[in-house]
Amino acid sequence: MHVKLISIGKLKSGPEKELVDDYTTRFNKAGPNIGLRSLKLIDLASGGGLDVEGERLLGAVPSGATVIRLDEHGPQLTSVKFSKRLAKLRDQGTSELCFLIGGAEGYSPAVRTACPDTLALGPQTWPHRLVKVMIAEQLYRVVSLLAGSPYHKA
Repeated sequence: MHVKLISIGKLKSGPEKELVDDYTTRFNKAGPNIGLRSLKLIDLASGGGLDVEGERLLGAVPSGATVIRLDEHGPQLTSVKFSKRLAKLRDQGTSELCFLIGGAEGYSPAVRTACPDTLALGPQTWPHRLVKVMIAEQLYRVVSLLAGSPYHKA
């Protein structure tokens, strides 16, 4: 299963980008051994309004991909439950899984309708650069949990 993190806005150089790059590299080294083939980040331009950003997001989702929209109002999962959810998708033959991160104004109605499946990283509102770090870390944690490595200690 290929995983894509599709977001409005681009990370600039700095600690957040370094962390995202580190977790992406770790995922891409360990993931293929357990069927999580790759993690790729796709940063889209911001601006133009909610509908334009929504068109960009939807345009970046490959045809037939499973999509999970990161949204503070979505369900919250423990890391273990999150890893089980991704393992189930992988085992069901999902070839592409996309996580969406909307712009500063959120998601357009078109994105909400087309991508109703959501996940929250907590009830708070987070800056996009931190959301990228948190989801990249959780995706690496999924790989670690499924591979049985000692990274996750709970």
